[in-house]
Amino acid sequence: MRTLYSAVLCICLLLSASQSYAKTPKDIVKKANDLWHGKSSISEGSMTVIRPGWSRTISTKSWMLEPDYAMILITGPAKDKGTVTLKRKNEIWNWIPAVQRVIKIPPSMMLQPWMGSDFTNDDLVRESSIVDDYTHSLIGEEKIGNYDCYKIKLVPKPEAGVVWGKVLMWISKKGYLELKTEFYDEDGSLVKSMIGNKIKTMGGRTIPTHLEMIPANKPGKKTVLDYKSITFNVKIKPSFFSERNMKRAR
Repeated sequence: MRTLYSAVLCICLLLSASQSYAKTPKDIVKKANDLWHGKSSISEGSMTVIRPGWSRTISTKSWMLEPDYAMILITGPAKDKGTVTLKRKNEIWNWIPAVQRVIKIPPSMMLQPWMGSDFTNDDLVRESSIVDDYTHSLIGEEKIGNYDCYKIKLVPKPEAGVVWGKVLMWISKKGYLELKTEFYDEDGSLVKSMIGNKIKTMGGRTIPTHLEMIPANKPGKKTVLDYKSITFNVKIKPSFFSERNMKRAR
């Protein structure tokens, strides 16, 4: 009886430790990141830049091989069609077909708008890692829509070359959905917020398929990213992400 009791107690302790580990702030962020990105993916969607008095929409196709490789192709409208952004590890290039030039993006331009939107070069190709480049702490719990969420603070590690002074994330307890993210500069001022909604099953995963990037203190301005399709864990080799393939991406 004593042996049986000891065995049951050990199992309970192990389960408790496992559950505790699964809910560490870093692990919550990793689960949300892994859910959205997978090891690799191919996606299609549209991006609409909204400004007071006008809006502009482009369509995109993206290939990702996490965490080091990404290629984003503009498929429309005609004047932007064929433009490509390529990431290989810590280097980023743009292919501009109108002038037949490949332009390398220096680290100093990671906060520059991508295609005139409220998404930066860093946002689109995720040059920094929200899992590895930050320390994570659970600072509260809040409700976003119908979802109970963990509120997690991310502070960059001293050696990390990241562009944000602080990031706050709201991740749902059920499904680990990234429903809201706030980006702050080094002075602690809010720069922009990203809202995720229209939760759908796509590519075999339940994810937010509608993202809104909203700059702070700029009424009437935002950028909307809608995913039309996404396939996860596809076979893509690192060699696919080359300057040569930038010029012939389809």
